[in-house]
Amino acid sequence: MSQLSHHEYLKKILLAPVYDAAVQSDVTLMSRLSNQLDNDIFLKREDQQPVKSFKLRGAYNRLMTLSNAQREAGIIAASAGNHAQGLAYGAKMCGVKATIVMPETTPDIKVEAVKQFGGQYVNVVQHGTSFDMASHYAHQLGEKQGLTFIPPFDDPDVIAGQGTIGKELLEQLPHVDIIFVAVGGGGLAAGIAVYLKQLRPDIKIIAVESEESACFKAAKQQGRPVSLPAVGIFADGVAVKTMGTETFRLCNELIDDIVTVTNDEICAAIKDIFDDTRVIAEPAGALSVAAIKKYVKANALSGCKLAGILCGANINFHTLRYVSERCELGERKEAVFAATIPERTGAFKQFCECVGGKAITEFNYRYAGENEAHVFVGIRLKQGAAEYTALADNLQKGGFNTFDLSDNELAKLHVRHMVGGRPPTILNEAVFAFEFPEYPGALLKFLSTLGERWNITLFHYRNHGAAQGLVLAGFDIPPPSRQEFNDHLRQLDYQYQDVSKDPAYRFFLSTPTEVQPTCNLE
Repeated sequence: MSQLSHHEYLKKILLAPVYDAAVQSDVTLMSRLSNQLDNDIFLKREDQQPVKSFKLRGAYNRLMTLSNAQREAGIIAASAGNHAQGLAYGAKMCGVKATIVMPETTPDIKVEAVKQFGGQYVNVVQHGTSFDMASHYAHQLGEKQGLTFIPPFDDPDVIAGQGTIGKELLEQLPHVDIIFVAVGGGGLAAGIAVYLKQLRPDIKIIAVESEESACFKAAKQQGRPVSLPAVGIFADGVAVKTMGTETFRLCNELIDDIVTVTNDEICAAIKDIFDDTRVIAEPAGALSVAAIKKYVKANALSGCKLAGILCGANINFHTLRYVSERCELGERKEAVFAATIPERTGAFKQFCECVGGKAITEFNYRYAGENEAHVFVGIRLKQGAAEYTALADNLQKGGFNTFDLSDNELAKLHVRHMVGGRPPTILNEAVFAFEFPEYPGALLKFLSTLGERWNITLFHYRNHGAAQGLVLAGFDIPPPSRQEFNDHLRQLDYQYQDVSKDPAYRFFLSTPTEVQPTCNLE
């Protein structure tokens, strides 16, 4: 790929014919959040595009550069989400036949949306259980059939199409101080930055990544794009293992800083956007707002004009269960913790008296033996972390050992739904967290792949409407066969992690004879 100068990109952006398909999206003042943060917070509303995502801009701009021969032959792409929808819409507008390869794990709602946007011009092919498998097949199919491959981000015309957002934003907010842009493959950030930095180099541009897919941060550290071993599944719009070569070059030259955010912070930002606009952003679309909140607090900003890009609103409805469950944790308006209660008359009542009049969001109690019981508690906070610290001190004075689980992913994802079970006998138990591609019959295939050599002692699975299934599984593994078990796991085509030492598991679910975690464990 030939490298264009910044000036050449500026020309491409100014001449990009995206408005034949896309609209100039609004900029909305988030008045409620602005008051909370003492800064003017603005949101660039790319959810207003016909396909509810900015991806239409880059896809359509690339389509308009095709030669007559390329149009006649047709195009191909691989995508599980917004690029597929944008390309399908653009292909129909241009009258170009498009083949779009989507993983078999893609939710039906997204597959149907691509078919609806593309109509007779789009042929959807589902192949493989991951984006990498779908992309590899798309390249093979494209070469075999003579189709032009349309990449999702690492292409000058795609980058220029996304850069039109920067042009609009500068016209709508000429005095903006800082702009926050989500980064997956980097096309959106590269396009916005290469435009703005030539006209307003004083504007600070902050890249925002999910902690579970921070490919730009990793590339920045290495000085070149590198592949992450795995990426998180929640913010699927930015779940990219390797950012583009050209997008990295531009972002590396022009982006001022990088902020990473957690899933809980993303969930809180989705709620913030809904409270101010009544729009339900997809997780990737809420990254910028999550970063704005984090950046303002970390840098004690006030009186500034800050803008974020709401880059998409194609959320799977079932994902809202997860968002609702986690948003208050992300806002630090809820804390979850574990506590040990002496097994004596009146101890449970005394514990509740120490908690006082606080709103309890969750309470799980389990008899754990003759001397003690364990509880998993969620409480609503009005004053943030300081309020939880005061409560923990109060419980400590009352003789109750506690430890905070608000940042313990295993506790929030699995253990809170399993409190109440310990093995009645001593086991050689090891516990693992697995990810596997989610599709009809996938859970049965997962169990079949694990085999029957080792007894399953614990199992928890919950479908969050994502493309990946998340399982917590325990196995009774006699010491002589542990090496054989480890070898077996390595041969499985699943991501996994040994979580046998996680304090939430040990406190609530492990063999009773194990040493239990104390309140100083994190």
